[in-house]
Amino acid sequence: MKLKKGDLVIVTVGKDRGRQVAIEKVDLKRNLVYLPGVNQYKKHRKSQTSGQPGEIVTLSRPVKLANVALVCPKCKQITRVGYKTSDDKKVRICRKCDMTI
Repeated sequence: MKLKKGDLVIVTVGKDRGRQVAIEKVDLKRNLVYLPGVNQYKKHRKSQTSGQPGEIVTLSRPVKLANVALVCPKCKQITRVGYKTSDDKKVRICRKCDMTI
């Protein structure tokens, strides 16, 4: 997985196209990322007890990994992630400016 929690990404498709958000959570098995405030939908809930009224709740759904692109923190451009080994450590780099992410 090339994206990690806390990375700044931009949404490339859907109604939230163009929004820049930091990743909240990454689901490796299903290739999903959780972005706060993106891909929201409303759910109508019935009342649980007879005394409380029903309500409309706004929830966020996860976004597929293919529908987001990483924004480099140095050059502020959409980029792909590359890897470089330095001092026996694997480091993520920006493909456009060759700086570490």
